[in-house]
Amino acid sequence: MSAIRLFSLHTFKRALVATCFLMPGLAAHAISLSDLSNSDASAGLKAALDKGSVAAVAKLGVENGFLNNDKVKIQLPSLLEQARPILNMTGRGKQLDELVVSMNRAAEAAVPMAKPLLLNAIKSMTLTDAKNILTGGDTSVTDFFKQKTSAPLTEKFMPLVKGVTDKAGLSAKYNNVMGQAQKFGVVSAQEATVEGYVTQRALDGLYLMIGEEEKAIRQDPLGAGSKAISKVFGLLK
Repeated sequence: MSAIRLFSLHTFKRALVATCFLMPGLAAHAISLSDLSNSDASAGLKAALDKGSVAAVAKLGVENGFLNNDKVKIQLPSLLEQARPILNMTGRGKQLDELVVSMNRAAEAAVPMAKPLLLNAIKSMTLTDAKNILTGGDTSVTDFFKQKTSAPLTEKFMPLVKGVTDKAGLSAKYNNVMGQAQKFGVVSAQEATVEGYVTQRALDGLYLMIGEEEKAIRQDPLGAGSKAISKVFGLLK
């Protein structure tokens, strides 16, 4: 080995040692990142996903879980909200209020059905999924759930939502008005039926609350009460 090459190697080693000594956090972070593909990382991610999804379902799938939460409360579609002053004048404002309550009650009834599908998505998480979550942004966990569960949850929610809203006796009026509006391109196909509208808003609320749980875990991994979670997310802070 030439003197120049030997000098360069020794210089590099001394620099590396000095860096690790002066900046131990950097060295620890580098080592941690290399370890995040092992079983511990997988366990941490699954624990985080489990905790976030279960907490979100628990908060929303109860009476007033949607209705009393301004972040997820299902309001009237903009077209009906704009017509509220006129409907109030004709004495139909109360019906709109009843419709809002009915829509939120339907969402609250549907959300608990999401738990098995969310947990199944966690169990089926692949290495690629894990890497996408770890290298993604602050909503990567939420994005994972959307990708894996949006379609099956829509299919599962719709009949239950329709059953609840039909009992209120207002869904037929809603569907008639909004169906006509859709023909003129005033509302989207999603808003054309009350069950379609509520189902989508219920999913939006569910994923929003999962996102809130994800942010909380990322901000305070130790507070999650799980060694597996703190080990993984603590190193990503």
